[in-house]
Amino acid sequence: MTSTGETTNLRRVVQTGMWFEELETGVLYEHRPGRTMTETDNVLFSTLTMNPQGLHIDAAYSDAQEPFHQRLVNSLFTLGTMVGLAVAHLTQGTTVANLGFSEVKFPAPLFHGDTVYAETEVLDKRVSKSRPGEGIVTFRHTARNQHGVVVAVAVRNAMIRLRPSAEQP
Repeated sequence: MTSTGETTNLRRVVQTGMWFEELETGVLYEHRPGRTMTETDNVLFSTLTMNPQGLHIDAAYSDAQEPFHQRLVNSLFTLGTMVGLAVAHLTQGTTVANLGFSEVKFPAPLFHGDTVYAETEVLDKRVSKSRPGEGIVTFRHTARNQHGVVVAVAVRNAMIRLRPSAEQP
């Protein structure tokens, strides 16, 4: 470090997602920290997306409903949070586009105050035949609550950038 506080000759690391080449099949990527789902989050998401379902926004109604007797976190908020938890780790700055979701499941409910943790497995990847410099990656995202119970699973296909040739290690 110089007297002016500048650093010299240091390798710089900028946090981004992973390039296509860095994503590996057969690896489970665990994303931390998790995200605690609050009542405010759930009501705001539900109202912003024009979803007036009483199971999400009406405590008196949902408290009287079998089998949970409490409000449920909106499943699309759960889906978005699950994928969002993976972004900084895997795809920040390297995603071109989401191509689609399949096999979306919500095997257990998520409630206000629950914390979501996500993990991702790369199921498949291939270099794009029609878009040079890009590849298609198939991810399986899984969300678990603080007790380890699976609350959401989705398979997602995304277009991911290959590492620019000038940045090859």
